[in-house]
Amino acid sequence: MLIELSIASVIALNIVAWLVIQFGLAWSFTQLATERFDYRGLLARPKSWERGGRFYEHVFAIKRWKDKLPDASSLFRGGFAKANLQTATPEYLERFLRETWRGEVVHWLALLALPLFAIWNPWWGVLVNAAVALAVNFPCILALRYNRARFQRLLAQRA
Repeated sequence: MLIELSIASVIALNIVAWLVIQFGLAWSFTQLATERFDYRGLLARPKSWERGGRFYEHVFAIKRWKDKLPDASSLFRGGFAKANLQTATPEYLERFLRETWRGEVVHWLALLALPLFAIWNPWWGVLVNAAVALAVNFPCILALRYNRARFQRLLAQRA
């Protein structure tokens, strides 16, 4: 901890920092062209162990809870809602796949901001922030990867 603050100030700063990071990244990334998010890249494309999304169904029972996650992208101009599949046309599926990668990148980058919290938090506060960051971002990452694996399979069938 580099900066000494009261517990109340630390808590307030943590809340504000996470809101700025999460919403700032989400807004910033909705301003980027969709074409920049290639869902076929090495990091984005589904892995064989994901088995077209079935891994997430068996290990995380994702079908039970994924629809309860918020989708903040629709709060921003240019955002793309991913809660429901609107159509199954190849063009729409292509956009949907790009948007799932965009969302996943945002959530990974938010997690990478965690070391910043060591500036004003004691060691145990950093651990609490890590737990909160994982609890907020990891389910979203799982849901985005799950949907991308499923819809890439669907797009391949349509092509």
